[in-house]
Amino acid sequence: MSEVRIGYTCMSEQSDPRWLVRDAAAAEEAGFDLLVFSDHYSPWLTSQGHAPYAWSVLGAVSQVTSRAELMTYVTCPTVRYHPAVVAQKAATVGVLSEGRFTLGLGSGENLNEHVVGQGWPAVEERHDMLVEALEIISTLFDGELLSYAGEHFRVDSARLWDLPERRVPIAVGVSGPKSCARFAPLADHMIAVEPDGSLGPLWDGAREASQAATSRRIGQMPVCWDADRDAAVARAHEQFRWFAGGWKVNADLPTTAGFSGASQYVRPEDVAQQIPCGNDVDAIVQAAGAFFEAGFTDLALVQVGGEHQEDFLRAASAEVLPALREAAASQDPSPS
Repeated sequence: MSEVRIGYTCMSEQSDPRWLVRDAAAAEEAGFDLLVFSDHYSPWLTSQGHAPYAWSVLGAVSQVTSRAELMTYVTCPTVRYHPAVVAQKAATVGVLSEGRFTLGLGSGENLNEHVVGQGWPAVEERHDMLVEALEIISTLFDGELLSYAGEHFRVDSARLWDLPERRVPIAVGVSGPKSCARFAPLADHMIAVEPDGSLGPLWDGAREASQAATSRRIGQMPVCWDADRDAAVARAHEQFRWFAGGWKVNADLPTTAGFSGASQYVRPEDVAQQIPCGNDVDAIVQAAGAFFEAGFTDLALVQVGGEHQEDFLRAASAEVLPALREAAASQDPSPS
């Protein structure tokens, strides 16, 4: 396969915004190709303890990095944010980063979107809203004056006055046939959080049907690096057991208390089966291999624990990144 790009996740749910800026600069120095930023109003669990505004952090990071691509993973442009405002924010980061920014979008989670008091739509309506948002954002990225009257959004004579020389690419999160069919023709790249080998062909098929160009497949994978494996397992359980419900459940939970209740029976050993814990590089490579085999072109790692980034970044530079790139290069050149 073509060279896989390895990313680092600036996870706002577990870090002070100053740490995020520091860690992003260190991750670029360590050799990561891509820096992705979660865009949440709340952490999933109280034990994570943070939720700064991603767009302020992105602005700062754009000034302390020079090479790595920046990306939201992901922004919901439908409830908490109006899509015209998302377009303006994304274009501004594109200018500040001198064309290094990709706008990652998704249909959102109740946890973050309910805060503006407009309720939480059912999934089909959320997808309808995202389609309209993509139409609005794409038109504004083209530099056009836009007035828009949809079922969910209105825009009155909007134009982006500061656009980067390189048009901001748009990536969209998908999870199955319906979302691939709807969003592939409207976006540039695919995002997924599981190494599902069926998604790439579904996405590519929908793009081919609309005569769109081939695109990247961008995934994400948590790890919990620590010389003490027991400590790593305990930390992963404390801060990352929320994932166990799956996205269909997680998207509808409204509070950290809801996530705590939904994950109360998840055991440390359950988490350790899903997340590589400790300092075993081979375990990380094995877990990442599922993404490489599924044809993902980009994989962003999440190091669990906001105060445990420095050791991981040192290990990534010396051991993890070389091993992942070697493993990716050994895959069959035809993605599944």
